[in-house]
Amino acid sequence: MSDGAENDRKLWRATALTLFPQMFPGPLGHSLAGRALEAGLWSLEALDIRGFARDKHRTVDDAPFGGGAGMVMRADVVDAAVEAATANTYENARPLIYLTPRGVPLTQARAKALAAGPGVTLLCGRYEGVDQRVLDARDVEEISIGDFVLSGGEAAALIVLDVCVRLLPGVMGGAESLDEESFENGLLEYPHYTRPRVWAGMKPPEVLLSGNHGRVAAWRREQSEAATRQRRPDLWAAYARKSARREPQN
Repeated sequence: MSDGAENDRKLWRATALTLFPQMFPGPLGHSLAGRALEAGLWSLEALDIRGFARDKHRTVDDAPFGGGAGMVMRADVVDAAVEAATANTYENARPLIYLTPRGVPLTQARAKALAAGPGVTLLCGRYEGVDQRVLDARDVEEISIGDFVLSGGEAAALIVLDVCVRLLPGVMGGAESLDEESFENGLLEYPHYTRPRVWAGMKPPEVLLSGNHGRVAAWRREQSEAATRQRRPDLWAAYARKSARREPQN
């Protein structure tokens, strides 16, 4: 295998299965993700699910069995799109993810695992969702970006891609900037301040101007702990349990 082919196989690849391929790359075409896309640090393909419909009207949905409001995306059409996106062994190694409110919540840890792999194939649902049979047959991983409902999975897919792409080597400036972000150590991030030194009559905390790196680090940890304890008691409980396990036993 040539060096070019080997490098091509190592490229982090993303495919979005969607009824609206024009929504990609969308905002990802700008800033860090966009520059990384242009630089060839990752690739993105938007595959139109409607192109796999089998009738002249390109029908992708039908009424739900059992009645009820709305329509459901057909298993045969969605499966044909998935088959095209995962046709060869290398592409098939990528996780197949369906964006849905009933999925497992996306975490920074899961994003890091996805970024460390070969890429992702993201299934973007519409209407009332996708026929469960294709999800079962393809062993699809279901991920949620929050406890709310969107008009479709495209916006959620863009978020998943943004979370993953910024973790790829060469996309962010310095690795240390990732180390201190929210969730990296189980805590929310501390507040930030910059120039001007006085704004609207307010000044930054004096400790940040002290030049004492030890005091600054301690202050930032205190702020992270306070924010996590107040805003995310679930994270704080997990952090406290982990900290207790690390403490030496007398």
